[in-house]
Order: sequence, then C-alpha cells, then structure tokens
Amino acid sequence: MLDNVYVDDEPLRDKLVRCGVELLEREGIEGVSLRAITRAAEVSHGAPRRYFPTHKALLAAIAAEGLADLAVAVRSALVGGELPARDRLVALGWAYVRFADRRRAMFELMFRHDLLEGSGAELRRTSLPLFESLVALVDEATAGSADARERALGIWTGLHGMAVLAADRALQVIGDPQGAAALVGRTVDAHLATG
Repeated sequence: MLDNVYVDDEPLRDKLVRCGVELLEREGIEGVSLRAITRAAEVSHGAPRRYFPTHKALLAAIAAEGLADLAVAVRSALVGGELPARDRLVALGWAYVRFADRRRAMFELMFRHDLLEGSGAELRRTSLPLFESLVALVDEATAGSADARERALGIWTGLHGMAVLAADRALQVIGDPQGAAALVGRTVDAHLATG
C-alpha cells in the first residue's frame, strides 16, 4: 500500500491542508467544512479519513500551518539581532498584531481551543517556542529578572488583546497604523518597567 496518495502531483494530505487554508482565508471558519475542503481538493468525501480521522484533526493541521507562518513572521521581525532587546520585543509584538490583522480567520482558528482541543495535533509544540522567544527577550531586556516569565505573559496578554482587536478591525478606531505600533511599544515598556 502506498504511504502517500497524490492528487495532481501534490500529496493528498498537503492538498487537503492547502485547500483548507485557502477556504479559511476566503470564507472564515464557518466555511471550512469537511465537505467544502474535499470539494475544493476534488477528492471524495472519504479521502481525508486516511490522514485526518476527524474534522478537528484537519482543522488542527490547518491551524498548524498558521502557527508556522506566524513563527516565520516573528523570526523575520527579529532579524535585527543587533537591536536592543526592547526594540526586538516591539518588533515581535508588531509582527504578531499585523499577522492577526492580515490573516484574521487564520488567527482566530489558531486560538479556538474549543475547536482544536482533542485533535491530537500537539499544537503546543509550535506555539510554546514562540512564547519562549518572548520570555528570552524579556529576560535579556530586564537583565535576567526573576519574573521574566510573568512579564512575558503580561506582554503576550496585552499583545493578544491588541491582535484580537486588530483582527476585528476595532483598532482602526484609534487612527492610523502608526498609532497601533506605538501602542505595542507602550505595552512592552509598561511590562518591562514593572518590578
């Protein structure tokens, strides 16, 4: 038996995830049904079961793609390693908020634990290293403070709130994108100054 089934020279598993990502970006979470994905992939409705025993498992694979894309965006924002840790924290935060703004449906799915819990995908393997990057930068910015993890959690909570507001288009109320970028900086500074 073949390990990988191909459709149009693309492994079936990859095609199902790609079609799911495209549907998600175009139609939101509500549009990512198993039936819609198989229709977009032009395969039978039973074809996904080989790789994804449940709809949750397929949604988790789609969310994993988003988490990987977010990790790339964060790494790209941190390219200027010679910048002070505070500036790299702001760059990380701004990348996080921009990701939510640009990929609203993906961002929403990535944090919909009610949809993803029990999928067996172990999404924390992708998400925890992102948080650990934040902790390391806070540790560096605060010269190894004992509460770096707690401060990082405070920063992430603030950033996540801003990201959700950005994804919901609520940040537009405060004005131009520079206003939101400044808000990211103030959030980082507020948590670095505590202690």
